[in-house]
Amino acid sequence: MKGDTDGRKGRWAGHREQRRAELTAAAIEAIRELGPEVAMDQIAAHAGVSKPVLYRYFADKSELWLAVGQQSAAMVLDAIVPAVARVREERDVIAAAIDAYLAHIAADPNIYQFVVHQPDIARHRDVVTDVVDTVASGLARIFGDRLRARGLDSGAALPWAYGVVGYVQSVGDWWLRQQQPISREALGDYLTTFLWGGVSGIKHAADIPGGLAAYQEETRHGT
Repeated sequence: MKGDTDGRKGRWAGHREQRRAELTAAAIEAIRELGPEVAMDQIAAHAGVSKPVLYRYFADKSELWLAVGQQSAAMVLDAIVPAVARVREERDVIAAAIDAYLAHIAADPNIYQFVVHQPDIARHRDVVTDVVDTVASGLARIFGDRLRARGLDSGAALPWAYGVVGYVQSVGDWWLRQQQPISREALGDYLTTFLWGGVSGIKHAADIPGGLAAYQEETRHGT
């Protein structure tokens, strides 16, 4: 009997997760169509369910916001990683990551606004931080691979990744709020040029005994 009960619980849990995923996808489509201020009853109608059914799977809008935010993180990473993987030069890695991110938020501004700018959401968990963590972790793996391929310590990969993500996210937020006052291409070039100054030492450091630490010391003393 216990096995039957456990089996039913497992099937119900699987069904619940599948249904939550379906409703999250419907919520994303509703946000895209109706805007970031969409109400729960509008999301329910868009999903073809009643509001009580929606609340059966999401206790409140905060819980739905978290689910949408987690899915948004996956979509951002899905946009960036393939773009970065196609290039080989380090400057092109930065440029590709920036362009893929800017293209993604420009193409999906309502989802971005829903996740990042929701003043009435009770944030029991910071989904924006989750998004940053997810994207930075993926970018750090790429940076780490590039550093190790050059025989360098990969310890810089994670802080570099967080620095790139934080910088680009902040500027991208300004860009969207100001209704894209400059072209995506121009903004991407500005950001890449600025960031490249901090990354361009990789090749040089790989040729110096002691790697990054020696390169930093060399730079500090202007030799």
